[in-house]
Amino acid sequence: MIPAELRAKAQAHVDSGAFFAELADLVAHPTVSDAPEGRVAIKAYLDDVLTPMLEALGCTVTTYPNPDPAGGPFLVGTRVESPERPTLLCYGHADVVGEAGRWSDGLDPWTLTADGDRWYGRGTADNKGQHLINLTALRLLLAERGKLGFNLKFLFETGEEIGSPGLAEFADRQRDLLRADVLVASDGPRLDAATPTVFLGARGSVRIALDVDLRPGSHHSGNWGGILRNPATTLAAAIACLVDGHGRIQVPGLLPPELPDTVRAALDGVVVANSPDDPVPDEGWGDPRLTPAERLYGWNTLEVLSLGAGDVDRPVNAIPGRARAVLQLRYVAGTDADGVADAVTGHLAAHGFPMVQVSADGNFRASRTPVDDPWVTWAKSTLDAVAGRPVTLLPNFGGGLPNHVFTDVLGMPTLWLPHSYPGCRQHAPDEHMLASVAREGLVLATALFHALGERR
Repeated sequence: MIPAELRAKAQAHVDSGAFFAELADLVAHPTVSDAPEGRVAIKAYLDDVLTPMLEALGCTVTTYPNPDPAGGPFLVGTRVESPERPTLLCYGHADVVGEAGRWSDGLDPWTLTADGDRWYGRGTADNKGQHLINLTALRLLLAERGKLGFNLKFLFETGEEIGSPGLAEFADRQRDLLRADVLVASDGPRLDAATPTVFLGARGSVRIALDVDLRPGSHHSGNWGGILRNPATTLAAAIACLVDGHGRIQVPGLLPPELPDTVRAALDGVVVANSPDDPVPDEGWGDPRLTPAERLYGWNTLEVLSLGAGDVDRPVNAIPGRARAVLQLRYVAGTDADGVADAVTGHLAAHGFPMVQVSADGNFRASRTPVDDPWVTWAKSTLDAVAGRPVTLLPNFGGGLPNHVFTDVLGMPTLWLPHSYPGCRQHAPDEHMLASVAREGLVLATALFHALGERR
């Protein structure tokens, strides 16, 4: 259990405004990874913000080039206390998304602004606020004890928002540098704002493009209707044979082989969309054999992201020459992600749609640490005691993260302790962190690191 004095110091660090002031400095760096000017800000963020923070923890800090020219550098801080003690690997990403819309009046993405419990600014939730909590927890523990009680490695990447180019290759090349007993990291949301959460992995995602390109131009529907195949009609029917009108996947090759009993047990009783501003889950949508939590965290979904033919806003009386749709498969561990394009192509051909061209592009791969791993049991019991109520354990969260780099490439168990919530508006205007979640999150992270230092 975390000492009462250390808990009080963690709470006071948020209540005093000290955490807010530090976060304001982090938010002020426009570290957008898909813009040239963002690369300059990223370098400054690594050199002027993260390096001093890691050095203050007694870390030796090194910047490494990315083996993939599409990605930015990696920053690694290392503190070795004793080869007899456990080694913790932490992770965060320095980059943020660019601006794709207008923020509300009085808000600026690069200026941290408080409005009640909400702290607005780009990166507050994803990921600067989250990795600042963990860095602060480590700093509080070191100041309290004079040591951590474990060895520390902290990895920062600079391209998570563009798919983490080069991260897997870097980890493979630097296995000795990054070797650790367990990963503890923070990204993504809690189950909801009021519920402390630990998740063990992430769903993967594959984008599937469907193109029906039948002829160079459009043809008058009165002169040619009924004798020329309509690409839009064809595409709509093709999509319906992949995922029906109730959101149920129709292609066996796009489904996981099973819902493991350990995953089902972990999700038993988990309630999704439990916050006042959350949308209400639609009845009759998705696999009826599964609970909403099982559909979101334990199963695959196939969503239509975009669909188009002709001019939707100014239609003309003509059969379009082409139609296009982009779908996304969110999938859990055990799915044959490499076979997605072949599975879709074969299924469409078998249902009379060989004219639909299929291409697939994967992003983060699905992965999860086993629910019954001893590190999971330890973390859950530790956090339950500190929170004073059961912490929700999710086998994985619904979105994507490079968790597979740690589980599959580096071969370690992964524990994600998120300090955000589903309504944080990450990747959108008005991104924010909740002060109440930051306060509780700092206590939880400090307690977990304290318990690790006591672990024998």
